[in-house]
Amino acid sequence: MKRRTWRLLVLLGIGAVLIAGVLVYCKLYLTHPFGSGPAGPAVPGEPFAQTWTDRKVLLLGAGDSITAGFGVPQSHSLVGRLADNPADEFPDMQGKCLRRVLPNLAVRNIAVSGSTSLDHLQIIGRDLPAQPDDVLGLVVITTGGNDLIHDYGRSPPREGAMYGATLEEAQPWIESFEKRLGQILDLIASRFPGGCHVFLADVYDPTDGVGDAPAARLPDWPDGLAIHAAYNEILHRAAADRENVHAVPLRETFLGHGVHCTQPWREHYRRDDPTYWYGFNLEDPNIRGYDAARRVFLIEMARVAESFR
Repeated sequence: MKRRTWRLLVLLGIGAVLIAGVLVYCKLYLTHPFGSGPAGPAVPGEPFAQTWTDRKVLLLGAGDSITAGFGVPQSHSLVGRLADNPADEFPDMQGKCLRRVLPNLAVRNIAVSGSTSLDHLQIIGRDLPAQPDDVLGLVVITTGGNDLIHDYGRSPPREGAMYGATLEEAQPWIESFEKRLGQILDLIASRFPGGCHVFLADVYDPTDGVGDAPAARLPDWPDGLAIHAAYNEILHRAAADRENVHAVPLRETFLGHGVHCTQPWREHYRRDDPTYWYGFNLEDPNIRGYDAARRVFLIEMARVAESFR
């Protein structure tokens, strides 16, 4: 009887350990908690206490689905939240929007979900007419991300759908992107004779800097991080080379909020908010990710607001 009881206790103990192990594995590797409440850095209130300029201003969204606001209501999209506080705005962001500091603000969004940098040159040329001389442009653009992630390895790599390419194979496409980005920025500037500021986001990394695409349920891509880094170097170089172009650090902001967000041993683990900021399609932010994105855009806009006058 004692032996039978002992065996039962051993089996129960083994079972408890196995169950605990499965639960821990699921938490660390399989679950991606979205969390709730505000996300991203604090936005200083002082810059929003006074008008930035009385000029006519056009807030223009351009680029891909991040700027288009895929997956969330427009009131909670990147451009929507930049322009206006939504009805359910978080207390720390009340009054921190462009409408508060730009009394003559107009808003237009020509961003297209699923588009690549090859499309953006054409779309901007087609859909952005020359603006009146008295209009200042504030242009929000996300470009390049779809060039990298499409077609998720379902087809051989090509320019504009580079997933799975080697760095050597991608080199001509990387060089073409740099040239094309320059053309995009020059085209935008030409359509705003009264001047413009372009807020150019870099490309975030859902693998949190690890580069293990299978963790995101995608095919392995050994050179993915190297190609991703090359694109971001081009984006930052374009901003450094042009006085009116300002880099917005989406990659840095989103590190630790990708597929490894629950793993405390990772370099970019965010102990204060170990949550997932991406949508179901991996390409776009979820609703908290959009909150974080608009915050870093607003911080950069506030930093250079003196030059809007």
